[in-house]
Amino acid sequence: MLAKRVIVCLDVRAGLVTKGVKFQSNQDLGDPVDFARRYYEQGADELVFYDITASAEQRGLFVDVVKRVAQAIFIPFTVGGGIRSLEAMRTVLLAGAEKVSLNSPAVRDPSLITQGSQAFGAQCVVLGMDALKVPASAAIPSGYEVVIDGGRTPTGKDAVAWAREAERLGAGEICLNAIDTDGVRGGYELTITRLVADCVSIPVIASGGGGTPAHLVAAVTTGGADAALVASMVHFGDYTVGSIKAAMAAQGVAVRGLTPV
Repeated sequence: MLAKRVIVCLDVRAGLVTKGVKFQSNQDLGDPVDFARRYYEQGADELVFYDITASAEQRGLFVDVVKRVAQAIFIPFTVGGGIRSLEAMRTVLLAGAEKVSLNSPAVRDPSLITQGSQAFGAQCVVLGMDALKVPASAAIPSGYEVVIDGGRTPTGKDAVAWAREAERLGAGEICLNAIDTDGVRGGYELTITRLVADCVSIPVIASGGGGTPAHLVAAVTTGGADAALVASMVHFGDYTVGSIKAAMAAQGVAVRGLTPV
């Protein structure tokens, strides 16, 4: 079995790491450079940096923060938020990121995925997708709708169909965030995670709901994810990345740097 990745998410607002519940009631926590260095030293496999208000505010992301974070760590680093053009992707990659995450702008202009994939390679293009559970319908047969602008705008798009389309367009990875479980710390939304993991051949990252190492184990086994994103459970000091990995390895999950039991 390929080793599963533990990825730490840094949501950034106004230059500070922030964390909310279901995209609301955010609490500002501190300097993203300090957080990035801490998780790098703890053994995170990757970091994800999201400028969470860039798309809603119709502006570019804070490139200066990207540069400072990239200088502090030596692991893969994905950046998303307000990336609306090929030139913006280039700027982010030149600032030190290994990958760009396209979310709201890709829904509005799906050709961005293809442009990025052709220019920089599929491995550099991550589809960021925020999914909300809704009543199943002819338009949304999976019962999960894609929402954009930080959860503010419903799209009428079916999450599973959009995942397939993004892979066809050239995305090399999907980071799937379930809004219903985001920040709740009660476990990942395994149903939509499994639906997306089963419908694409590219890696899927489970996001939204991690509260204990057992939740990550469920995400990469029952949910079929290739990686799990964590935020609250490490930001608030309940766990370190190392303790999460050790607990996962004890449950027989292959993680980088540890031998499963």
